[in-house]
Amino acid sequence: MYHHTKIVATLGPASSDPETLERMITAGVNVVRMNFSHGKPEDHLNRAKLVREAAAKVGRTVGILGDLQGPKVRVGTFEKGNTTLAKGAQFILDANCEVGNDKCVGLDYKDLPHDVSPGTILLLDDGKITLEVEKVKGAEIHTKVIQGGVLSNNKGINRKGGGLSAPALTAKDMDDIKTAALMDVDFLAVSFPKSSADMYMAKALMRAAGSNALIIAKIERSEAVEKSALEEILNSCDGIMVARGDLAVEVGEAAVPALQKRMIRKARELNKLTITATQMMESMISSPVPTRAEVSDVANAVLDGTDAVMLSAETATGKFPIETVEAMVRIAIEAEKSNPITLDQNFLDRSFNRIDQSIAMAALLTAHHMGAKAIASLTQSGSTALWMSRLNSGVPIFALTPLPETVRKLALMREVYPILTPSQEGFDDRDRLLRDAEKLLLKAKVVKQGDIVVFTAGEPTGMSGGTNSLKVVRIGEHH
Repeated sequence: MYHHTKIVATLGPASSDPETLERMITAGVNVVRMNFSHGKPEDHLNRAKLVREAAAKVGRTVGILGDLQGPKVRVGTFEKGNTTLAKGAQFILDANCEVGNDKCVGLDYKDLPHDVSPGTILLLDDGKITLEVEKVKGAEIHTKVIQGGVLSNNKGINRKGGGLSAPALTAKDMDDIKTAALMDVDFLAVSFPKSSADMYMAKALMRAAGSNALIIAKIERSEAVEKSALEEILNSCDGIMVARGDLAVEVGEAAVPALQKRMIRKARELNKLTITATQMMESMISSPVPTRAEVSDVANAVLDGTDAVMLSAETATGKFPIETVEAMVRIAIEAEKSNPITLDQNFLDRSFNRIDQSIAMAALLTAHHMGAKAIASLTQSGSTALWMSRLNSGVPIFALTPLPETVRKLALMREVYPILTPSQEGFDDRDRLLRDAEKLLLKAKVVKQGDIVVFTAGEPTGMSGGTNSLKVVRIGEHH
C-alpha cells in the first residue's frame, strides 16, 4: 500500500540492530533520523552504514537526516541528582556554580545572566517548572519559584516569549556537520535558528565539507515564527521541521496547532518541504496501540499537507518501534483518502516564470483531468517532482532518476515515489527513456496495459533544471 505522507523515524538503542531496522523500513519508514545530541561520531558513521545496508537488503529507498543538537540551554548537575523546588521558594541559577544543591544550580550556557532581567519568566524541563527572575547579580540569576516540582540534572531552560541570544550553531554542531558530510546524509536539520543567517551559515559549512544535503530549519523559537522571520528562514533553506516541543514551551501550547497549519501552508506555497515532529505517537513508547488523540494529531498533520510525520523516542527507545511505524502508515493512508483535491483553485493564484515549473504544473492539471494513473517525471535534480508534489493532485508522482543521491532526497517528498533508473546511459535518447520508464512502471505494478501516464522530461536530456516537454502516453500503445 502506498502512503503519500512520508515517515521519518529516529534511530536509537531500540532500532539499531539490522533486523529491527529492516522490519521498520519494510513497514514504511522513508527517512531515518540520526540525533547528534547522543552518541559519538563513529557511532553515527556505523549506523549510517547499517541504514544503507538494511535499505539495500529490503530493496527500498531510505534517506538519512542528520539532526544537529544546537544550543541546549540547560541547568548543570546536582549533588544528589535532583532537588525539589517548592512554590514561593528562592532559587539561584549561577553560571559559576560547580555542583547544584537545594539553593542553586550551575548553567551550561554561561551567557544566560545577560539574556534576562527582573520579571523574565524562565521555563525549565519543558515548562514543568516556572521561575520568575527577581534580580541579576553578576553570574547569578536570583529567581522565585512560581510553579515548583522536581528539577534533575541537565534539564532544559526556555525563556517565555523567546529572546535567548545563544547562536544556532555551536562548536559541537560545526564538528557534527563534518561527521554528517562523511556519513553522506541527505538532509541536515539545524536546531533553534533565529534568522536566515543561521541557515546560510549551516549550508556554507555543509558545502565546504563536500556535502549537497538539503538543509532543514527546525522551527522551535518564538522569534522564528514571526511572519517576516519565517518567510526569510523558508527562503534560505530547503524545508522546515515543525518542532512542536520547544516551540510550545516558548509560545504556549495552545498556539501551536494554528502555527503548524500556517507554517505548512507557507512552506508549500514557497515550494519547501515540511516535517511535523514531537510527541506524535508518544504513548506508543510503552503501549502497542496509539491513543485516539494521537491518531487525530497524525491525521491532522497529513490533512495540513505535511510532507512527513516524524517519530522520536517512539522508535529510538520505545518498546514497539515496528508497531508504531505500522500504525502511522495506517493513519496516513486513511487520512489521505479524504484529502480534498483543489487543484483548479490552486492554479489560479500561482504564477510561474520558469519553463520547468510550467511543465510541472501542466502535468498535474493534465493528469488530474484525464484520470491518469501516474505522472512519471524523468529528473536529475528532483525539482520538477518537488513542484508537482506541492499541490494535492491525487495522482502519484513517480520520479525516475539515474542519480542515487537524488533518489534519496525524493524519499522525503509527499506523493513522490522515487525510482532509480539503471544508469546514466541512454539518458540522452528520449524515446528509449520513455520505453524504459514504461517498463519500470509496469514491473513495479504501478500501471497496467491501457492506463494513461503523463511523462515529463527535458530535451536535451540529462541536464539539471532542463524539463521542457510533456507527453501523454497510453501504456502498451507503441509510440
